[in-house]
Amino acid sequence: MVRAMLYRSFFVATWLIAGVAVQAALPVAIPAADGESSATLPSLADMLERANPAVVNIATRSTVVEHNRLLADPFFRRFFNIPESRRRYRRTQSAGSGVVVDGAQGYIVTNNHVIDGADEISVGFSDGQTLEAELVGRDPQVDLALLKVSAENLVAIKFADSGALRVGDFVVAIGNPFGLTQTVTSGIVSALGRSGLGIEGYEDFIQTDAPINPGNSGGALVDLRGDLVGINTAIYAPSGGNVGIGFAIPANMTAAIIQELIENGEVNRGYVGAVVQPLNRELAKAFDVLPADGAPAGVVVVDVQPASSAEKAGLTPGDVIVQMGDKKITSVADFENQAAVMFIGDRLDIVLVRQGKQRALTLEIFADTQEQVAGRRITPRLNGVVLQNLSAADDLGGGVLVAEVMINSSAYAYGLRSGDIIVGVNRVTVADIAELREAVRRDKRLLTLRVYRNGRFGPITIR
Repeated sequence: MVRAMLYRSFFVATWLIAGVAVQAALPVAIPAADGESSATLPSLADMLERANPAVVNIATRSTVVEHNRLLADPFFRRFFNIPESRRRYRRTQSAGSGVVVDGAQGYIVTNNHVIDGADEISVGFSDGQTLEAELVGRDPQVDLALLKVSAENLVAIKFADSGALRVGDFVVAIGNPFGLTQTVTSGIVSALGRSGLGIEGYEDFIQTDAPINPGNSGGALVDLRGDLVGINTAIYAPSGGNVGIGFAIPANMTAAIIQELIENGEVNRGYVGAVVQPLNRELAKAFDVLPADGAPAGVVVVDVQPASSAEKAGLTPGDVIVQMGDKKITSVADFENQAAVMFIGDRLDIVLVRQGKQRALTLEIFADTQEQVAGRRITPRLNGVVLQNLSAADDLGGGVLVAEVMINSSAYAYGLRSGDIIVGVNRVTVADIAELREAVRRDKRLLTLRVYRNGRFGPITIR
């Protein structure tokens, strides 16, 4: 049986084919009958004339080290008396899509996985022009990257309010699947707020049935005005081909990340310091927030970290958060996705219910060296694990503390325990959560942790 898999719509190629393909869920223009004006027939052509020039082709070149895993193992070489061989390198090419978001400054947004590891990045425009691009910054947790080219008066796309999208709205995907430039497909918004897919650290996807295929990554998902509602990022397919389920990063989240990358060159997320859980009917009744009709909304705070933004704002365990900024909070995913666009120095008004009464508080976001993150934000294999940075002043000189492990998790079954200190991943030493995340990103096929426990070091492999 073929196992269904999530694929990034990413295409590795040594060539590109220029062409245009259109598949529309709406009626498209067809040759008019004698005496009939084609202007009376519905068409996406006018909208596409405005939107298409803002969608570009991203071509990358990378240097990859070729090596045999066994020959790279020092023990294996010593045992069989195999001399250490020279590393072999090869050049690879790949292609994806991007969107011009600032024509005056030459800023282009794409997916991080499109340019990840690239030595050279070039951008091809609809008029045939090709320019070299520099990387401004990237956010692997949301899978976005910002590029810049030396050009003026580029055609930029207009952002729509993705928060106003509704299931059933018509959308159009523009990109370069399989190297076929300026390809257009259409469909509808199938679902909103998709999360828990294990694709990225922060997930708040728009789901669409507009056909998205390898090479569409980083391209535009637009409404019928030609305004950007999302950045295409992944497809769900049993065999790598499209089956009518694609995902896009919402335009509102994209805009917030772009601004942070422009200002700082990186994303400096703050640390809220509140642990929340879903609000079921029993908890809603206990906290006096059960509506007369309908399902309970909000998330309940179960823990507040000392000296955190949450504690300083006045949050306490038992508070039910129902709104953050202008966003209604109905699930843990809603809470976490708001945290994705909360950066150091930001102030955010929140609405909560405490002892049956509604209150308003203001979160001021700041950095915290003792940041705690859910393990699933790094890899699905660490679902049910809470991780925390150690201070560099600790005896080990750093590492990642396993603050909590749920007993029903795979990590617990394979031997990971609260209090363990992770000092290495897949033979790479890690000093903090950021380095752990990068080590896992480099090799997603294996998760072997080097763990310090009770004065001893040992390996734990989580499959």
